[in-house]
Amino acid sequence: MSAPLRLVLFDVDGTLVDSQGSIVAAMTASFDAHSLPVPKRDAILSIVGLSLPVAMARLASEHSDTVQQRLVDGYKQAYHAHRLEQGAASSPLYPGALDAIEALHAVPEVLLGVATGKSQRGLDALIEAHGLERYFVTRQVADHHPSKPHPSMVDTARSETGVEAANTVMIGDTQFDMDMARAAGVAGIGVAWGYHERSALSGATSIIETFEQLPRALDDIWT
Repeated sequence: MSAPLRLVLFDVDGTLVDSQGSIVAAMTASFDAHSLPVPKRDAILSIVGLSLPVAMARLASEHSDTVQQRLVDGYKQAYHAHRLEQGAASSPLYPGALDAIEALHAVPEVLLGVATGKSQRGLDALIEAHGLERYFVTRQVADHHPSKPHPSMVDTARSETGVEAANTVMIGDTQFDMDMARAAGVAGIGVAWGYHERSALSGATSIIETFEQLPRALDDIWT
């Protein structure tokens, strides 16, 4: 009897790639351009994973919707410019990320996907920069969904792949990822190297310290 299909969904920023330099630089440039006080680095990293309008509403809650939208537009422009200038170096893969992706991709019954607060343009550029085009069969981005932790990204990925909730795992570095997994009725694996403190990942089924621990964590969930 053949093994059931499994679906492994990865968050991107703070999970697969370390993009904090680009994120902080772009946010700083946007606030500076509007002569507004720049949020502290910890505050900026705390909203990574949320869709950009939701993130900006948290960072600039004292400002009007119009100002927040201008900040969003400024961030997009600055981030895009930073990516064009630095290429893949603007968001390097974490140690072990590519090996983990390749190992999982080699398992016939395992499908890989992405669920990210990035835009479609941003995700496509990152995947191309790192040569990851062939690995992810489903790519869920902020353009087409409510912000995390709404379960829409996971639900849509499952619908596209036909994988049951019991056979789906969400891997991420933030509370938003773990809350999204719980809302979608799937297991969540937290990663300890990202942008939220380990204590924020309390909703995770398990927490891993390195990508080398991922196979065991997946086996524990599926067996």
